[in-house]
Amino acid sequence: MDMQLEVVVIPVADVDRSKDFYKGLGWRLDADFSGTDGLRVVQLTPPGSECSVIFGDRVSASAPGSAEGLHLVVTDIEAAREELVRNGAEVNEVFHDAGGVFHHAGTDARVAGPHPERGSYGSYVSFSDPDGNGWVVQEVTERLPGR
Repeated sequence: MDMQLEVVVIPVADVDRSKDFYKGLGWRLDADFSGTDGLRVVQLTPPGSECSVIFGDRVSASAPGSAEGLHLVVTDIEAAREELVRNGAEVNEVFHDAGGVFHHAGTDARVAGPHPERGSYGSYVSFSDPDGNGWVVQEVTERLPGR
């Protein structure tokens, strides 16, 4: 049976500020619904993605800004960084991991610049939303077999 990841819930403090931030990045607004009990659900989808994010009021019991390691995949890390910056995100410089397998948590083992051989899966940038939810953008130019 196929199982597709469709939605990731991220905890935010200010729903409208977050909605404006993600819309400013060029993400599609799919829904903004409110219930009578104070529930509010906002759903946005990154360009080209089949997975969306949801946030709102009474949607998550997690602390605002506590999501980390949320990944976006692009084919050109420099172009993605430029677009994110142009759209208002504070994005770090391109980096690769010293170990070369996957990036470490936080900023451990980050080496400035893209992967030395520009290997697929090896170059990254990162940014946070206004609450501190952490995003990693990873360059994938050639998929591993079976992907």
